Amino acid sequence: MKKLELSNVGKTYGKFRALEGVDFSVEDGEFVVMVGPSGCGKSTLLKVIAGLETVTEGAIHIAGEDVTAAEPNDRGIAMVFQSYALYPHMTVEQNMGFGLKLAKRPRAEIEKAVHDAAAILRLESQLDKLPAQLSGGQRQRVAIGRAITRNPEVFLFDEPLSNLDAALRTQMRVELSALHERLGATIIYVTHDQVEAMTMADRIVVLNAGQIEQIGSPLALYTNPANRFVAGFLGAPRMNFFEGVVASVNDRIACIEVGGMLAEEVRLAPHARLSAGSSVVLGIRPEAFQLVDDGANGGLSVRVQVIEHLGRETVFYADGGQVRTIDSDSGTANVTVQVGHSFNATVGNSVSISAASDSLYLFDENGRTISAEKTI
Repeated sequence: MKKLELSNVGKTYGKFRALEGVDFSVEDGEFVVMVGPSGCGKSTLLKVIAGLETVTEGAIHIAGEDVTAAEPNDRGIAMVFQSYALYPHMTVEQNMGFGLKLAKRPRAEIEKAVHDAAAILRLESQLDKLPAQLSGGQRQRVAIGRAITRNPEVFLFDEPLSNLDAALRTQMRVELSALHERLGATIIYVTHDQVEAMTMADRIVVLNAGQIEQIGSPLALYTNPANRFVAGFLGAPRMNFFEGVVASVNDRIACIEVGGMLAEEVRLAPHARLSAGSSVVLGIRPEAFQLVDDGANGGLSVRVQVIEHLGRETVFYADGGQVRTIDSDSGTANVTVQVGHSFNATVGNSVSISAASDSLYLFDENGRTISAEKTI
């Protein structure tokens, strides 16, 4: 039986549609991450699942039971928020057991639940401390422990790591993944951080403007995005998008002209309908580029503008001249390239780059992916 099912869920605030036609299910024990830009509806959807917001239309089932109109306490869920929301005058032990105390559970049951959760989260030595005596990571573990003690059907996490520094976020990602494995819990996790989504999720739900763009495993979405939005959202640095024109189509292989560059042998998907002269968008991930000798066949000469040395790799931003990129904040012809750490060019130098044909993506005027699927 599916642990959670959403059927045609919609949410309207006056004339504003925050969610529309949301359909997906979460299996028992699955870790599902919802991602999308600010304002896409991901936190609203989490609140709808939790019962903190009522749905305008559609239905929600948890463990086979219709909970669309049920109160939050009757849904068998526990939610961990972005803020720790700990009571400052209570100890760690009191904070973790507070929900069970409100539910008037026996004292022995509360103590056992708290100590079991503390053992899982390595908080045994912190039980007598107040929240002010804890680090940010420890406070977040207390908030998670408070959820664990309730033994819910589903855990809901609303950007729980966004208040932590980079090192703590990395540590907590590992701890949450390990916690999921130990508990076998069903988890729905909201984040704007694609690194969290790619590293933690069994499946990712990509939301945009209140609707689902695509659902799938992290590698499936990264390798075979359904459209330009998903392709641009997943991946850091983000995919380059170039304005292109179809030069020719032969046996489901299209040649795309992009400025002075000709990208040959872009294999098309079966549903693609292209002809010479059609406008398209060519997508190339920064890491798909390779440095080549000047004048190499198919190479594009770009002028380096900014270099970021990141240790294990180098990212540089370059002016592609006549090769026009789109979705650039500056409106210039910037090309983003990610290469190995050995990059000897300096700002102002010209270098030549190229990308293998099997790394290219093609999108039609509606943003739909029309290049053939790639092997994961």
